[in-house]
Amino acid sequence: MALLKGKGAMTGVNLIAKVYKNGVTKDGKSQYADVQLDARDPRGPEQTNLRLKSDRVQGEDGKVRYNNGAPYSTGQMEEIIKAAGPNTEPILNKDGNEVGTIYGFKGNVMPATRGTGLVVNTKSVEASEFKVDDKTLDNQFASMRAAREARAAAKESQAQAPAPEAKQEQAAEVEVDEPAVG
Repeated sequence: MALLKGKGAMTGVNLIAKVYKNGVTKDGKSQYADVQLDARDPRGPEQTNLRLKSDRVQGEDGKVRYNNGAPYSTGQMEEIIKAAGPNTEPILNKDGNEVGTIYGFKGNVMPATRGTGLVVNTKSVEASEFKVDDKTLDNQFASMRAAREARAAAKESQAQAPAPEAKQEQAAEVEVDEPAVG
């Protein structure tokens, strides 16, 4: 899940929402959306997971999957769609059929009152600073991959560097071993 820390980190966030046509609840009152921090937002590049919600779920077949969708009421989805305006891109399946839409918008986020993760305060949504296109999802995955690789490289270099205490001990030994001139 995206980590937004510090004063003002959850306000005016550039977001994208992946909304699938089959994500409507049975009663038709809610729509599940995979809302993500836009990788081009200044808070995006260091994030290893740009999703506002990401729950680890073990399926009946024993495989681990992630549930990234959060329910938004029909009214909330209308606000997101209105804020995105023409800033949309169709989501196509492998056969080229449209199965959903990506919406680019900006808004404030807050911790979910039910469940985990963050949700969009749909009273604060407006147009995004960035245009979504057919490369947007690829850019999202590339950004998360680059952040994971950078984090792994940082951990590896940290493991190879001597600990600060070890450096101090070496320096202390040097001071003790020098003869005093008097």
